[in-house]
Formats: sequence, C-alpha cells, structure tokens
Amino acid sequence: MFIGIDHGTTAMRFASGNNHFKISRRDAVSFEYTQLEELCPIDDIEGIAVCYSMGDAISEITDIRAVKNRGIVTREGAGEHIGGGTKVYDEIARSGIPAVVIPGIHRNSPTDPRFKVYSHQTSPEKLGIAYAVTKDLGGDVIISDISSNTVSLLVSGGKVVGAFDACIFAPGTTHGAIDVDGIRKIDNGEWSANDAFMHAGAGANVPKELQNSTVAMFAAMECASLKLLNRGAKIALAGSLAPIVCGEIEELLGEKVAVYDEWCAARGLSMIAEDVFSGKKNILGLNVNL
Repeated sequence: MFIGIDHGTTAMRFASGNNHFKISRRDAVSFEYTQLEELCPIDDIEGIAVCYSMGDAISEITDIRAVKNRGIVTREGAGEHIGGGTKVYDEIARSGIPAVVIPGIHRNSPTDPRFKVYSHQTSPEKLGIAYAVTKDLGGDVIISDISSNTVSLLVSGGKVVGAFDACIFAPGTTHGAIDVDGIRKIDNGEWSANDAFMHAGAGANVPKELQNSTVAMFAAMECASLKLLNRGAKIALAGSLAPIVCGEIEELLGEKVAVYDEWCAARGLSMIAEDVFSGKKNILGLNVNL
C-alpha cells in the first residue's frame, strides 16, 4: 500500500487507495505514525509521499532521509504556524517506512522562468492535486485550489509550467495579496506582513453576500490568465469552496470545469508514492531523487 499525506491549511489528510482520514493541525501535534493503521497495517505500507510547508529548499522529489530542515528554507513566512505538520513529518521520518518529500514550486524549480519573478509559486500538496487530475483529464490542465486561499497552476504536456501562489493574485476566504492598506499597516507597525496576508481574504474585506462571488471571479481570472499559455487546457477545481463556486466560474469562463473533493491532494500524493517507489524517475516534470 502507498500513502499520501496532505499538509493542508486547516488539517492533515491521509489517503491510500479509497481509504482516508484527517486530523486537525492542532490535534496533529500528538500524532504518532502508528495511526496510519487507520489506512492499513503498518507492515503493508510500501511507501509514503509527504508534504511539509512551502517545500522551498528542495526542487526534486527526494528521499526523506536526504532532506535537511524538512525541505524548507525557514519556518517563517506566510501562514499560520501550529506544529501539527512538523510532528507528522518527524513521525514519518522516524518510522523507517520508505518515504519521499514532495517539493514546492519556486525559483529553483524547472518551470517557465517568467513565473520566477515571484520567489514562490505553490506549496507541495498542490502537486498531489495536479497528479490526480492529470490521471483523469490528461496532461494539459489548469487546477485552481480554492478555500481559505486560492492557488492555481498550469500543467502542459504532463509538466508543471507555473503557478500563482496564495499571496500573489486571487484571494481565498482568509488569505490574499497584500494591498495598499496592508502595506500601510505594516509600515505603521500595526501588522506584521503575515498579519496582512491573513487579513487579505474576502472574509475580512467584502460583505458576506459577496464573498463567494468575489473568490469565484478572481479564481476564474487566474484560470483565464493561465489559459494564455495553453488554450486547450481543461480546468479543474479543488478545495472546500470548489463545489460552491464552480457554477459561477463555469459561467465566467464559458466552459465546464471538473470538481474534486478535499481528498484529491492526499490521493494524488499516494499515486505519486506508488509511481516513485515503482521506479518512475520524473513526476510532472520534477526529477525523483531516491
């Protein structure tokens, strides 16, 4: 059996085949690797694909034993730091079960260099979504993961071309790009940059009745802009808001979109684990370093 572990914004999700479970990031601070028995017996686990935070210190899918500092440059940065993801990663590392760490997409990744105007494009779990979607829809897809933040990425010919990270373009319900008001509050010492990011979503800035529509419009804009680089790419939505905003996004784009559930990233990561430990040397254009 192969397991994928999604380090999500609010929860850690674990999947193997059709089996899955999740725990909140706060509850994950007491996680032990023996809890994987909820999916299958420990002795039956052949490999795991795990994500951690930004994944910005590695650019290849890498054996967990060879990864330093959990594959990140620093824990500081955009988002909330709780400790659950750290505990899960460390438990997998100490378990002795074969495991790989999935990288994020950033300036050292083999993507279209124009996207590298920004230091970071997407965190690792989005590659799990992308892998699952390409298995269903083929190698030319745009994925928009929409929830507390919005991240969209383009895959062409089975390879990641680039992505818009949560702090770049479309807002989610909580996070978004830092605007002029946020910059002023940072400069005045009212907020840290991370505070500004955490207050840049639709929830804090738009009347309740317009929040979902606002997120839908911006997510559609991200998809439309990525279509400039691949006119024939199919569009898939994931994340907790996907089933809520899909109709409006279809209307805005004038085409049907596929909708995936909250387990898509973990399932896709389990597929990556299976392919990597079966000998595949490249996943979505990223090299495998085992």
